[in-house]
Amino acid sequence: MEPNDRRCCGIDVHQKTVVVCVLAPDGATGKPVKKVYGTFRSELTRMRGWLKQLKVTDIAMESTGIYWRPVWNVLEGHFGQLLLANPKQVKALQGRKSDHRDAQRISEFLQDRRLDASFVPPPEIRRLRDLTRCRVTLLAQRNKTHNKIRDLLETANVKLSSIASNLMGVSGQRIIQALVDGEESADRLSWKVKGRLRPKEKQVRESLKGTFDSFHRTMLRVYWRQYQFLSMQIAEMEMHIESAMEPYRAKIDLLDAIPGIDRTVAWSVIAEMGTKMEVFPDAAHCASWIKLCPGSHESAGKQMNASTGHGNRYLRRVLLQAAWAAVNAKNTYLRALFHRLKGRRGWGKAIVAVAHKMAVIIYEMLRTDTPYRELGGDYFDRLNPARTINRLVGRLERFGLNVVLEPRPQDT
Repeated sequence: MEPNDRRCCGIDVHQKTVVVCVLAPDGATGKPVKKVYGTFRSELTRMRGWLKQLKVTDIAMESTGIYWRPVWNVLEGHFGQLLLANPKQVKALQGRKSDHRDAQRISEFLQDRRLDASFVPPPEIRRLRDLTRCRVTLLAQRNKTHNKIRDLLETANVKLSSIASNLMGVSGQRIIQALVDGEESADRLSWKVKGRLRPKEKQVRESLKGTFDSFHRTMLRVYWRQYQFLSMQIAEMEMHIESAMEPYRAKIDLLDAIPGIDRTVAWSVIAEMGTKMEVFPDAAHCASWIKLCPGSHESAGKQMNASTGHGNRYLRRVLLQAAWAAVNAKNTYLRALFHRLKGRRGWGKAIVAVAHKMAVIIYEMLRTDTPYRELGGDYFDRLNPARTINRLVGRLERFGLNVVLEPRPQDT
């Protein structure tokens, strides 16, 4: 495309209206053209036709809640560049803000190439995002209901959660169902326990001797039905996700080999990042997008401590959870990395560093379609054997021991 063929447009998006500003083509002079459209599809389609008549090539809009999505859906695939900008990059100065000024400022920033494009995945990945994020929301709602049931039982002096590590395990659910059905005898309720709780039947019986009455039963019935309903919705949502993820089965199996990552984590990774890693220049940019790396804060030539900032909170959360699972897996590189950093950086920064390493590994595996290769829990020891030996000898000598090292005879 020749420079003078480029014509930029900025759109200020609101719930009911969008303000459009089209600049003169690059290299030409002329006043900006501005119009206001509604956000119904017919109005947005008319706006798209008007932009095509003006031969607009590049369009930028501000990420405003979810209101940018209908505009994006109508314009996607019809112009050379469609860019979603971070609101912080186009924020107006106090006292100089209006919708028309905002639209013109966005178009001018776009023309000067001062805007960084936010990552907007293709439609099929966006649908996967909605599915996996809906599942996360349902899990959070069910967890709240679980906590309400636990608190209600505690209020009624039923201390079942003190005995059962999982209140909603098989035994816990059988006891709750019996309470809802009207059972009051602690002896008969304790007969509901199964599995590992069976040896604790006497303790369970004592924990059930509370002040549970009709009021508590009414409340428990409401919470229990809500819990069952949410569990059914979660199971149904997982079936939909499983079906929608079928085209990405090979990628999911690839990611499943990483310690700490299971099927549900791989779902979130595919739904949030997609499978085309070309959208990120390198692994460092990918980790920065998730905000799993330190921020940058330099002043007067000094580097200051900076937080990681706010990125993709869904992917960041699931990778931090996966990192905790990975450090509990024995004889793995990620566990060794965590313990290597924990002593001098602390638990929090060490687990973020492990999540950062997992993000880099995921990026490279998806980019090159290469299987995961485990380096082993002794990777850092093998990296510099002499330093490892000196460190271990020093620890023994601090206990007052004289250490003599002799090479082990070779097996014949």
